[in-house]
Amino acid sequence: MLPIGDDDSQVRIFPFVTYALIALNIAVFFLEVNGGDSFIMSWAFIPRRFVQDPLGSWATLFTSMFMHAGLIHLGGNMLYLAIFGNNVEDRFHHAKYLVFYILSGLGATSLQLYFSLDSGIPNLGASGAIAGVLGSYVLIYPGRRVSVLLGRAVVHVPAIIVIGFWFVLQLFSGVSTIASISETGGVAYMAHIGGFITGLLLTLALR
Repeated sequence: MLPIGDDDSQVRIFPFVTYALIALNIAVFFLEVNGGDSFIMSWAFIPRRFVQDPLGSWATLFTSMFMHAGLIHLGGNMLYLAIFGNNVEDRFHHAKYLVFYILSGLGATSLQLYFSLDSGIPNLGASGAIAGVLGSYVLIYPGRRVSVLLGRAVVHVPAIIVIGFWFVLQLFSGVSTIASISETGGVAYMAHIGGFITGLLLTLALR
């Protein structure tokens, strides 16, 4: 069930922050590809390293927010950001939306850190900030129709169903991986959950 668009007829402002974030994510991905493992180890968020030396690695709280594990990861995240981000930016306006995005990413990393204090696995945390955008969108526009590719057909489904299904999947996946989250790689589901919840709470506070 892949979202491919929504109703943007009520968007009143040009979402240049959303487009700038997409461009920045793409640019950082090319730096990752060119820099290889050394770039990832330098700029990704590594829980164990942060716990041991928070002052020396504080910058990775922010740089990891724009990193991806591969082209499919990048493409999926940018698709979600392009579809849902402009509507949230329209509601918050540019500066507040940018602050919201950064805080959502920090909330995502914080929850992931809580469950993986001893992990030496690099976290590429762009998904957490985008999860915050989803949390905000579903709270502001729960009934807005989202165009979804379902097999070969395009169907129109309320946002609360599309994003709610996504969150439930993250929740069950996160619970099932808590026991091994510090020893194995894979998807950082707790970061997704943390970003989504942060997005919900910030939306309640900021709107």
